Amino acid sequence: MENTLSPAWPATRVVPQPRFDLVRAEPRAYAGLMTMHKQLSQSELSLTHWDLINVRVSQLNGCAYCLMTHAQEALDHGETEQRLRALPAWRETPYFTAEERALLALAEEVTLLPQHHVADAVYDEAKRLLGETYLAQVLLATVAMNAWNRLGIAQRKVPA
Repeated sequence: MENTLSPAWPATRVVPQPRFDLVRAEPRAYAGLMTMHKQLSQSELSLTHWDLINVRVSQLNGCAYCLMTHAQEALDHGETEQRLRALPAWRETPYFTAEERALLALAEEVTLLPQHHVADAVYDEAKRLLGETYLAQVLLATVAMNAWNRLGIAQRKVPA
């Protein structure tokens, strides 16, 4: 039987064209987002947790640029391909700790706010496992990644 499946890449790739450069258009507001990023990088938030938040939020929002960037960063920081591949189905896998499950659940609910808001049970479990300060850092990292995703999508940032 002949293989009739299409190739992995079409003969002609469609490459979206970027719309504008945010740094050039609004440097001071961009600097504000970078200040938040720098503050989070100096917090107690672990690189593993930050990477999981960045990749999962980018998956949910469909930001190709952020997804490619942060998946590679996660690998560079020591994350495994197995966990990254399983991340969209993290609830059905044994690869994530209780703390990671709590922060992923919270990150998903914050990212998908219009659908159902943040459930008390999700918030309470995250607070119980992470503590208030760490939960605040997870929340800020989630909000920041959502902002970057929306900016990346609106600008049509193209992954390398």
